[in-house]
Amino acid sequence: MFARNLSRLAVLATAMLASTAALTQISDDVVKIGVLTDMNGPAATPTGQGSVTAAQMAIDDFGGKVLGKPISIIVGDHQLKPDIGGGIARRWYDVDQVDLIVDVPVSAVGLAVQGIANEKKKLFITHSTLTADFHGKFCSPYAMQWVIDTRSLAAGTAQAVVKRGGDSWFFITDDYAFGHSLERDASSVVTANGGKVLGSVRPPLATPDLSSFVLQAQASKAKIIGIAAGPPNNMNEIKTAAEFGVLKGGQQMAALLALITDIHSLGLPAAQGLLLTTSFYWDMDDKTREWSKRYFAKMNRMPTMWQAGVYSSVMSYLNAIKETGTDEPLKVAAKMREKPIEDFFSRNGRLREDNLMVHDLWLVQVKKPEESKYPWDYYQILAKIPGDEAFGPPDPACAMARK
Repeated sequence: MFARNLSRLAVLATAMLASTAALTQISDDVVKIGVLTDMNGPAATPTGQGSVTAAQMAIDDFGGKVLGKPISIIVGDHQLKPDIGGGIARRWYDVDQVDLIVDVPVSAVGLAVQGIANEKKKLFITHSTLTADFHGKFCSPYAMQWVIDTRSLAAGTAQAVVKRGGDSWFFITDDYAFGHSLERDASSVVTANGGKVLGSVRPPLATPDLSSFVLQAQASKAKIIGIAAGPPNNMNEIKTAAEFGVLKGGQQMAALLALITDIHSLGLPAAQGLLLTTSFYWDMDDKTREWSKRYFAKMNRMPTMWQAGVYSSVMSYLNAIKETGTDEPLKVAAKMREKPIEDFFSRNGRLREDNLMVHDLWLVQVKKPEESKYPWDYYQILAKIPGDEAFGPPDPACAMARK
């Protein structure tokens, strides 16, 4: 009888193990995450190796395994070129069996990778692809936008600044699609909130001498000079404005895209007084400081919002695999949409039905040199911008949002 019972227990244990194995499904017995980024170009400092480090920190903090299977990381440099980025993504999904691609600065490359992710039915989370079309007319069940978009950068900043009395604007706008989009979105919010747009100038990308454009903005007497530009123009415009005494003359500058590494590069004497919107600041509270100091120990600089967002999204992805018992893309994405996203990076966050991660943003002002008490002490937080207000409602062009 003892032998018979022992045999029954063995059969039951075998059945339970088989049932568990059936429920736990990890493709190729490894979860592989690809960080596709700019390793050597103009986006390398705010993304690049820092994004790789953030992803590895998330994997290490998770324990290096999920559902008993190893988590590995692979790195690629797309050189800011859509064809190269798309080619790497295709090879990763097809040959290297990558389950998730993250980061991907520059909208043109991000949209190319999104197309490959859709075709291969694999997951992609972007942090530094900013176009709102990513979750609008090009929205996809396989692609998520985690940190910020052009709409929240422009509209969030404009609305918060107008509420604080900055009701007349003049724009210095990069003369290509990204700059035009920022100016359009910010202008509509300024006028909708009772403000006025007094004009704009549009220097071409990488203009070596921006003096005439800054002088026109200064002559407009607008309370706010809006910088609807990305690197390198945005930083050069801010530097030129400081040389011309724009702030001393009573005007303020609002950068619709600026990162803490940009401020570090400019220095507080040139950047002081600048208004900008960010989704993350390392020195905001104990949670942000604890993680950022660990990151600093590895990178010797504080993280940008994009790099902090990489950690947040990778951790959310791994937790979703653990909870669902599979790395099947749509099941993981559905699980990620179920719970609030509340961590050191995100406040009041949620992954919306259009796969946009909506969360609170912050209007900040760059400190004067004498106000900064220690290294990287750069921002004074002026206001919280609630996520729904910053990101707005889902775009009706997204089929997922219409369901």
